[in-house]
Amino acid sequence: MKKNSALAYVGHNKDNDREENDFYPTPIGATQSLLDRQKFDGNIWECACGNGAMSKLMINEGYDVYSSDLIDRGYGETGIDFLQSTRQVDNIVTNPPFNLATEFTTHAFTLAKKKVVMLSKVSYLEGLKRREQIFNKRKLEKVLIFSRRVPFKKQGDEVARGLMAFGWFIYDVNYNGLPTIDWI
Repeated sequence: MKKNSALAYVGHNKDNDREENDFYPTPIGATQSLLDRQKFDGNIWECACGNGAMSKLMINEGYDVYSSDLIDRGYGETGIDFLQSTRQVDNIVTNPPFNLATEFTTHAFTLAKKKVVMLSKVSYLEGLKRREQIFNKRKLEKVLIFSRRVPFKKQGDEVARGLMAFGWFIYDVNYNGLPTIDWI
């Protein structure tokens, strides 16, 4: 494997061209695959709603969804800093900014009464900090790993690319056990 290919595989951005504020809208198929395998009881907060890609689909599936984002991308209530919020909800389902995934997950545990679902890189399972702050709490119920790479599309790009392995990390704040792994 070439050096640049290996770096792209682990998430290194050799061209330093990440989207501003880590905005990578969730492809419809990725959200639909979650909704086909996981049902939610109660309301849902999509706290990094971006352009509404996930929220719209969850609403179409009959869920009561509150959508917010810190940045105005034309959907939901804007100017809402999730990491500063004290809003209590039943479930939180989001594709968090990659660089804040740990912070989003730990804060979501303090706000959700039932489920916390985060779209994250499979490599999110690694790391001493996450092990201590998240996984040792035994709230991770299951991980649904995509068998194919999720094709994220940057603003202005015509082609979506899937360079990294992703999965839905499904936590239950009332769970105390080891997770199961399945593939989608």
